[in-house]
Amino acid sequence: MNKEQFIIKGVVVDPLKKTIEGGRIIIDNGKITAIEHDSSITQPFILPGFVDSHIHIESSMLIPSQFAKMALAHGTIAVMCDPHEVANVAGIDGINYMLNDAKQSPLKFFFGVPSCVPASPQEKSGAVINSKDVEDLLSKNDFLFLAEMMNFPGVIYDDPEVQKKINAAIKINKPVDGHAPGLSGEGLKKYIDKGITTDHECSTLLEAEEKIALGMKILIREGSAAKNFDNLIPLIENYPQSVMFCTDDCHPDYLEKGHINRMVDRAIGLGYNLFNVIKAASINPIKHYNLPLGMLQVNDSADFVIVEDLTHFKVLDTYIEGRSMVEELKTKNIIPETIKPRYAFREKPIVKEDLKVISSGNRINVIQAIDGDLITDWLIMETPAPAESEIIAQPENDLLKIVLLDRYSEEKPVVGFIKGFNLKQGAMAASIAHDSHHLISIGGNDQDIVDAVNWIVEQRGGICFTNRGETNGIPLNYFGLMGDAEGMKMSADYSALNHLVKRSGCSLSAPFMTLSFMGLTVIPKLKINHNGLFDGINFKNVPLFVNF
Repeated sequence: MNKEQFIIKGVVVDPLKKTIEGGRIIIDNGKITAIEHDSSITQPFILPGFVDSHIHIESSMLIPSQFAKMALAHGTIAVMCDPHEVANVAGIDGINYMLNDAKQSPLKFFFGVPSCVPASPQEKSGAVINSKDVEDLLSKNDFLFLAEMMNFPGVIYDDPEVQKKINAAIKINKPVDGHAPGLSGEGLKKYIDKGITTDHECSTLLEAEEKIALGMKILIREGSAAKNFDNLIPLIENYPQSVMFCTDDCHPDYLEKGHINRMVDRAIGLGYNLFNVIKAASINPIKHYNLPLGMLQVNDSADFVIVEDLTHFKVLDTYIEGRSMVEELKTKNIIPETIKPRYAFREKPIVKEDLKVISSGNRINVIQAIDGDLITDWLIMETPAPAESEIIAQPENDLLKIVLLDRYSEEKPVVGFIKGFNLKQGAMAASIAHDSHHLISIGGNDQDIVDAVNWIVEQRGGICFTNRGETNGIPLNYFGLMGDAEGMKMSADYSALNHLVKRSGCSLSAPFMTLSFMGLTVIPKLKINHNGLFDGINFKNVPLFVNF
């Protein structure tokens, strides 16, 4: 046996052959050269490595190399990345930064080309990626797929620019990811007929089954804000070849506790078939995206995870190309420091007068946030103030102001009202507001909102909570989206900030993650953008006041 060759002993779980057998895996120069069966070996258990089939790394608030350290510890060997958050802020320069930093890590980052920058024609972002840009990027080996096509009206109604982007991928046999919340019937059929192959936005089993019947692969999502696992996990029994697992967006406190392994754990705990679960967590994304990853077969790359048992899937080690990640992660400074990038950010602060709202209608449109969901409800309420008088927030009635401030210009903020957070005091603010990433804030009084927003402006990006003149926050000096802290430090700081918000009354499980999606206009029903309140069903802005 040469020095490059070694043996891993354990119980090999093979979802392709549907076998569970003790044995020895012979690894030579990063590849599996043989698997020798030995029934006397009863532990630990060796599985194909886990794959997150759709994620925005930026939402972890960690740069890719720091994200990797945390994900590897949970048995993740690869992630399918859509860098459209940073693309909306800094265009192709932002994408290149993500690629270059990701290359410093042994974790396999597979990038898609963002298809919607800005997210829709009604949005204002820091950059535009047009069909020519998409075609140029897709021609490079760094990009494996066209990332989520959020502009489903553009697909359905044959927008020429949208079609060019899709065709650019199809022409070179690269998959096209979808994003079609609530779409059904003829509209859905046309969307799929254009060549779109996946969807991670299903909320109900019925919606998912309709999409599967038309040939789509469904990504069961369990992230920090959007949680569809409970509704969709029955798919794994009837459609084991058509489902994958993903997180989409996960904050550092979520990632600290687990990644795809926690979905595997939950699915097994509910009694679902082990081999079907492993297919969703590993095999299906490898096959769908034609990834150069091993599946625990002879001649495969030695990519796998070792777990303590098949009940809770506690990860003991993760191997990538025959390298132990436990050993590698023990090594200090294995990931070089990266140079902080330049990015545009407004400089002008706001004042209380900017937030004043004067009553001019009988009723107001109000956003209703929903815990665990990106979709919002749309409420129409009696105007809570007499005509021509100022409307103030009513935190005692869960009626807060929501403020969106243009990141890329010095415009005055847009102001609306929101329910669902139950914040009784203080204000939250962030420079993370999918997908354009303007500054967004909610609060029960104007001064706290002003203080929180101006802290973000001063820091050139971050998240914070302000209460009675005291501000606690986390600077995010990579594009106003990611910080330079290590994962565990970021997780601790973020958890402490969440604790402050929840101690002030907020009832949401992930307050900052939920806040970040209140500006995502491609998700219904009512959201907010740089022009005001936005109807995410009919794709148009609507006024604050309703007169009828």
